[in-house]
Amino acid sequence: MRIAVVTGSGRGIGNAIASTLEREGVTVVYSDLSEELPGVKNYVKCDISSAEDRKGLLEKVMAKFGRVDILVNNAGVSPKVRMNILDTTEESFDRLIRINLKSTFFMCQLFANQMIRQGGDGCKIINISSVSSYASSVERGEYCISKAGISMTTQLFAHRLAEYGISVFEVRPGIIKTDMTAPVTEKYEKLIAEGITPIKRFGLPQDVANCVLGLCSGLFDFSTGQIINADGGFHIRRF
Repeated sequence: MRIAVVTGSGRGIGNAIASTLEREGVTVVYSDLSEELPGVKNYVKCDISSAEDRKGLLEKVMAKFGRVDILVNNAGVSPKVRMNILDTTEESFDRLIRINLKSTFFMCQLFANQMIRQGGDGCKIINISSVSSYASSVERGEYCISKAGISMTTQLFAHRLAEYGISVFEVRPGIIKTDMTAPVTEKYEKLIAEGITPIKRFGLPQDVANCVLGLCSGLFDFSTGQIINADGGFHIRRF
């Protein structure tokens, strides 16, 4: 039996990842900010920006299952208000770095140390970032910077944990139909129709979940540190 923890799994991409892993026989611990998640057997409330909550999440998983084999760092936020980088506030910048980047780094650290204590071999850490980790968007620069930091976090932990047989990967979603993109649906529909992505449709949470499922299969373990783009081909440089 493999035990997985998926943060931000109350809805959207995280929920698709968690339910997909469950359908494939993985025991999944869902985690989010709400007090409970109806219909979910294993749920732990966790504010990933809190060191105490992060520690409590791991302790509860260990108390119930005695091990953890997969960590998917999916939880994250977008700016409350999109602002040009000439106007971005320190408050917004600090919030994005604290929740998206700092929390991901220390979740990796916390769970990696537990995986090492278990023996490590075969464990997986998968960080969900974004095409915004490399694609400039001056109306939400703090988001881009936070996601770029997740990319380096992935490389660092893939490097450090390789000796223990722990694989670390990054999945970069593109334009995915979620609550986060709902306010700008019309904008993205126009861009997709104009060909911003070779595959001319919105991505779905399931598209990202399928990538995570593949990385959890063990078939890509020799490719630790690899980036998987779930973006409809957005990353392809084109004339």
